[in-house]
Amino acid sequence: MSQTADAPEPTHRVVGVRFRPAGRVYYYDPAGYQLTIGQWVIVESAKGLECGRVVILPRQVEIAELGGAELKPVIRLAEEYDLRRMLSFKGREKAALRRCAQRIDQHGLPMKLAEAEYTFDGSRLTFYFTAEERVDFRALVRDLASTFHTRIELRQIGARDHAKLLGGVGMCGKTLCCSSWLTEFNVVSIRMAKEQGLPLNTSKISGVCGRLLCCLSYENDNYIEAKSRMPAYNETVTTASGQGRIVGINVPRESVEVMLESGATVTVPVRELDGYQPRTPPTALSDSHVGGCGSCAHNTANIAVREADGVATAKTSS
Repeated sequence: MSQTADAPEPTHRVVGVRFRPAGRVYYYDPAGYQLTIGQWVIVESAKGLECGRVVILPRQVEIAELGGAELKPVIRLAEEYDLRRMLSFKGREKAALRRCAQRIDQHGLPMKLAEAEYTFDGSRLTFYFTAEERVDFRALVRDLASTFHTRIELRQIGARDHAKLLGGVGMCGKTLCCSSWLTEFNVVSIRMAKEQGLPLNTSKISGVCGRLLCCLSYENDNYIEAKSRMPAYNETVTTASGQGRIVGINVPRESVEVMLESGATVTVPVRELDGYQPRTPPTALSDSHVGGCGSCAHNTANIAVREADGVATAKTSS
């Protein structure tokens, strides 16, 4: 093997910073700072200067995992004055939300506000809203800029992002995954519900956002792997009660329902099927659901800011 092939991959030292609870983790160059978990730092994002919290200690990461993106450095450590100013602007967000709602009514726009968010220094005020379609809010932005005397941004979000901002309790009785720990939304399809044998009733497999439950993706790979080692539907098997055809599969119990030649249906553990040999699970199964249960893949998707539809900005002097 050549010497080049044996050479280690080049690495870069990064630190993980989060701007809101259960928010996405963004990676920055520590710039020589000795950082600890929970420490507040000032960094530059797509919104300008922001104050974020360290959630992943500085560590070496292969440059290939960063997708070739150039990391921005940590500008400085947040001081007590920065934190006090951030809390001060946080206290104004509810009032700003009410005033914005009044302006929306005056302009007669079909928008539903979800949240108002100041940057730590008040240099930008972002309003998140939902709407059935794209909205022309340029006049509203100019009105809000003259009202709040700062840079205004209106960001249209989807139903899942709306639920993440508002929070709530799911049908399981626990706080919504998206607002408590889920940093990114996984792809969820109706096929996952079919794979797990769930009733295809939208009211039972949909969350408070009206979309398919995020948790449908959590065990989907396990169901696929387990079924690969079990008999398939309509397969003929031999049981202690005689031959029959598979009409049902229960993955958690590792059992199958078999319809015998007499017409009777019996439940039989897979291990008790006569002469049954478990199938070989499919190869590269882990690639079918990249990211897994709320995990945060260390790639450019975590570094780049996802742009939402309908963004406009304006600024006036105070």
